[in-house]
Amino acid sequence: MAPSAMSRSNDWTKSLSDAQPVPYWLDDPGRPRPRPALTGPESCDLLVVGGGYSGLWTALIAKERDPGRDVVLLEGREVGWAASGRNGGFCAASLTHGLANGLTRWPDEIHRLEELGARNLDAIEAAVARHSLDCDFERTGEIDVATEEYQARELREWYEEIRDKGLADGVEYLDAEAVRAQVDSPTFRAGLHDRRGVAMLDPAKLVWGLKRACLELGVRVYENTPALTLRPLGAGMAVRTPYGGVRARAVALGTNVFPNLVKRVRSYTVPVYDYALMTEPLTAAQLASIGWKNRQGLGDSANQFHYFRLSADNRILWGGYDAIYPYGGRVRAEYDDRPETYAKLAGHFFTCFPQLEGVRFTHAWGGAIDTCSRFSAFFGTAHQGKVAYAAGYTGLGVGATRFGAEVMLDLLAGERTERTELEMVRRKPLPFPPEPFAWTGIALTKWSLARADAHGGRRNLWLRTMDRLGLGFDS
Repeated sequence: MAPSAMSRSNDWTKSLSDAQPVPYWLDDPGRPRPRPALTGPESCDLLVVGGGYSGLWTALIAKERDPGRDVVLLEGREVGWAASGRNGGFCAASLTHGLANGLTRWPDEIHRLEELGARNLDAIEAAVARHSLDCDFERTGEIDVATEEYQARELREWYEEIRDKGLADGVEYLDAEAVRAQVDSPTFRAGLHDRRGVAMLDPAKLVWGLKRACLELGVRVYENTPALTLRPLGAGMAVRTPYGGVRARAVALGTNVFPNLVKRVRSYTVPVYDYALMTEPLTAAQLASIGWKNRQGLGDSANQFHYFRLSADNRILWGGYDAIYPYGGRVRAEYDDRPETYAKLAGHFFTCFPQLEGVRFTHAWGGAIDTCSRFSAFFGTAHQGKVAYAAGYTGLGVGATRFGAEVMLDLLAGERTERTELEMVRRKPLPFPPEPFAWTGIALTKWSLARADAHGGRRNLWLRTMDRLGLGFDS
């Protein structure tokens, strides 16, 4: 959905003049104060490292499974400050980064994976109600839209394929007229509407609600307490922190994009930076001009795609397209802000919704996604089963991290469950090569994806080779 009238770029950039370079969701006066840091020694049955969705779901479910279990959670900064508080707030049922990716990689398990994903989303909705998580949860679904004729043909063919495989329950194909009746953009050519498989929510409020629920169940949460080292100690494990340490019988690692305390896991993920804009609240007339009545999430079908949705106060979040991999895989605060990407996204926004000319953006931000070569999470254990980890959600972790938490707890318990028996859980993706090969391969893949978008979706030899190897890169 690249802009076609670059002469208007000055108008687009003016819309960014008041945008604050901070995540909209975290810029909230209701943001809770952080818990005190750990000072001195601590001990517990289960230590959870990481205060994003992955760690919080793990701590919460551990207490729900066994209220007597002594659980401690460590967060290096504030709960939810990283990916869990910066994302678009799309909570998808898919555990496999979309049905297409899952069907390609695990065709024999895909019906089971889809069922488990639907149950996981139902469980999130139930937890929101049970723990009174005030996170603007709306199960409105999502529409994948085609903005080129070849994409419309591909969407139709894909719908027919999944229908024939019995995987299209709750999914409807929309032609140009039907999709524009849902949300009106002159760029929309077709759509695939998943009515139940995606919910919208406020990602930071979900984090803060999970933190409160954990504390109410007796989890001891320490913020501004990075875990520095992990080592065996007696029958358990020991984690050192700046002002103390924790001895635990078992450890669950939910650190995702940050360097894993199990060093051999680090090569399986790379950080990819994603960026988003948030508009000012739309007026009733502006909202009516685009006809967005049912509040679904949307995403377009290009390789370099956009995702967009309405907030509770009728702002539009508009993100995606650029996916920036920093050489060496470094995670640094300065990468969270990228004005050249904001300008590009603003131009794309007004190409999609010319009716909204004059709307201004109030927030612009970025953050790192933990990306793995198969796009969906992987799992494992270390130190004779006393440590479990889950990582590699590749941008679809809002919902899937709850499933990952259950997998980690199953693995730590040594249990064979419907989750641990999955090939998806038992096998790992291919690791990324060392530099400069990782940067070169990712850059070549990004160039090839952009070229495919510009040439009717035709994939060049490099992309076809990556497809055959089961490797890829997603914007």
